[in-house]
Amino acid sequence: QVQLVESGGRLVQTGGSLRLSCAASGRTFSNYNMGWFRQAPGKEREFVAAISFSGRNTYYAESVNGRFTISRDNAEKTVTLQMNSLKAEDTAVYYCAAKGAGTISTMRMMSRYNYWGQGTQVTVSS
Repeated sequence: QVQLVESGGRLVQTGGSLRLSCAASGRTFSNYNMGWFRQAPGKEREFVAAISFSGRNTYYAESVNGRFTISRDNAEKTVTLQMNSLKAEDTAVYYCAAKGAGTISTMRMMSRYNYWGQGTQVTVSS
């Protein structure tokens, strides 16, 4: 089992940068694929980015590709989302999630993630 705690969310200006962190506790963190999802007010939760258990493979939503970078440190049991060139539409609660093994297509599927953090609020304002 994995417990996840996000941090780093805050108010930031349009065009600015923000770094979100997700700290995991529990055993065998390196066995889990990790993802970031977000949910804006009045909208469904959506996929943002994911990283394979080894860190070798990363996946991004089209809306953030080129602006966001996901990374992980298995020794420290953390996964990070570096967000650059932030836009107002990036405003949302961001969630860290963990899933076991699966095909590449499942990395973007919210239903395949077994463990979730409580979320951290990111607000982008001009």
